[in-house]
Amino acid sequence: MKKFIYSKLTGLILLAGVTLLSSCLKDDRYVNFGASKPIVEIPLSGLSNFSKDAITDAGDTIVKQFAVNLASPSTLSTDLNVTLAVDPAIINSYYAQSDKSVVYLPMPAGSYVFTDTKVTISKGTRTKVVSVTFYKNKLDPSKSYMLPIKIADGGGQTISGNFGIKYYHFIGNDFAGTYKHQFTRTPPAGNFTYADGETSLFLPDSPTQFEVAGGYYTADIRYVVNFTKTGTGPSATYSKFTIAINPDDVDYLTSKSISITAQPTIVGYDDAKTYTFDEASKLFDNGFTYGVLGSSGARTNLDQYKK
Repeated sequence: MKKFIYSKLTGLILLAGVTLLSSCLKDDRYVNFGASKPIVEIPLSGLSNFSKDAITDAGDTIVKQFAVNLASPSTLSTDLNVTLAVDPAIINSYYAQSDKSVVYLPMPAGSYVFTDTKVTISKGTRTKVVSVTFYKNKLDPSKSYMLPIKIADGGGQTISGNFGIKYYHFIGNDFAGTYKHQFTRTPPAGNFTYADGETSLFLPDSPTQFEVAGGYYTADIRYVVNFTKTGTGPSATYSKFTIAINPDDVDYLTSKSISITAQPTIVGYDDAKTYTFDEASKLFDNGFTYGVLGSSGARTNLDQYKK
């Protein structure tokens, strides 16, 4: 999805330097940065960055990179050897500290490759970038998974209490994935069809909520869809669908003097009906529609999504 922002490798390297000061100040073990000892950390990690570690990329093979950083008043005169490790037991501690609405399973064998467990930060430097590869086709898309990667050994240096764990995770949702996208605006402008090859990602927020970008305006206004799931496996059914525009995107439209004149609806949806998976998917092909009013007049937007 175009509007969702993902961390870039170059950003990680730059932020590693910025985090040098900020992470030490935030870590409750240190108060006076100038008097502190070196601390080993993973920038952009920890519970405060949990949502940023959600893996929502399209494709079956996904490579993620992150930095291991030495935060200290000065660099070291010798190489620093840091050990990283996957620790599924962290999932239990996550539940003790955080939201319990999503049940995460450990990533199964074969669904990821992480070999950069021995990291050397060369003398005179602060940062080393490592990578982990995920294979989505090895996962059940209806289930949620977590791969916690921690600093297991700081090479004699203190490990950050706040930024020592990377919480990579997948949120399972039966409808998650990439769909062909067709957009129709009436009066027409900027329309595109399935044949144009446009795609959009049904991005899961939870097992029963997803977001997807529409085709209207340059900001890609996002729909937020909630539903109730009953049962499991092929016999599962779906009901009580609701749809809205992401509140941030409503604010964006307002800033452009565009108002929503007709709230979004799912074309052909019957609130009294219970749907099978195939029937619910047909609703997405029927499309989501809403009306707006801006400087160019009234518009009706229709977004259709097909697997």
